[in-house]
Amino acid sequence: MFDLALRLRRDADALVTNWRALARLSGTAACGAAIKADGYGLGAGWVAETLAAAGCRDFFVATWAEAAALAPLGLPNLAVFHGVRDEDMELALSGIATPVLNTAVQAARWRNAGGGACHVMLDTGMNRLGLGEGDLAAGALEGLVVDTLMSHLASADEDSAQNGEQRGRFVAMADKVAARRLSLANSAGIALGPDYTFDLTRPGLALYGGVPRPELAGVITQVAFPEAQVLQRRTVRAGEAVGYNATWVAPVDTEIAILNYGYADGYFRGFSGRGAAWLGDSVLPLIGRVSMDLIAIDVTGHDVAEGDWLWVDFDLPRAAAQSGMSQYELLTGLGSRFRRVG
Repeated sequence: MFDLALRLRRDADALVTNWRALARLSGTAACGAAIKADGYGLGAGWVAETLAAAGCRDFFVATWAEAAALAPLGLPNLAVFHGVRDEDMELALSGIATPVLNTAVQAARWRNAGGGACHVMLDTGMNRLGLGEGDLAAGALEGLVVDTLMSHLASADEDSAQNGEQRGRFVAMADKVAARRLSLANSAGIALGPDYTFDLTRPGLALYGGVPRPELAGVITQVAFPEAQVLQRRTVRAGEAVGYNATWVAPVDTEIAILNYGYADGYFRGFSGRGAAWLGDSVLPLIGRVSMDLIAIDVTGHDVAEGDWLWVDFDLPRAAAQSGMSQYELLTGLGSRFRRVG
């Protein structure tokens, strides 16, 4: 069995700490977990088992393929955001998860098939997924047992008037539907305060170390720690260049380590000349361009040798600022060449 030269160290304690912090901020609302996109790149099974053991009872994926992969875990309340296509019905009716119905067609499909309790997404102004006021007026949900009625905030990470507008539409539309629970807030929505938490919150990004609003800074801790192995240590003489297009030229003789890590692994080219690795408490700057499979790190004055492992800086707010990518893209871009540990 071969080993991989990339590791993604996952901190289960930090994951649970983040969920508990978000649960406290959710007040009396239950706090669930969005584990779509393979648990935002960390491994949906690992995330689900860790949070279920901590007391989380509501989980959300995007597709029925994701739900099927988690079926052996027997999660208590697993929901599928993308509803039910014709192709999904056999699996959906098996009971492994509950659909979040998004259209009048999906509602009719579920009702005609004799499906049980469902969740429903309302469109309150994002114009993405969800039933509108006209669908409700036309009786699209008649005969259905709605467990959770939800909507999604488009601008919760900003101080936008749209947040209050969406909340108002949600309350007005919810008055027309009999549902056991109401749910509006994602990670950023939780930080907007108790007016947005209702009965159930659905954090995603903040569970995994992302900070979508300043109120969560200092509350949320890092969960994912990429580690890459040194493939070569070499001396670059003053005046010599490193990497594609010679964007970095050594001002003095410089010791560099070449790491087995690049944009094919989700370490994007925007990190070129901006990223860093860590050796203990020492920050080792990235030099030159990020390539598909390799990066160069300045290790001058440090005891770093071929075969050693370095932790690549992946504090999500800082990494997003360095790379120009969103915190979501950084997490979900973590590639398949990592051995996920923890």
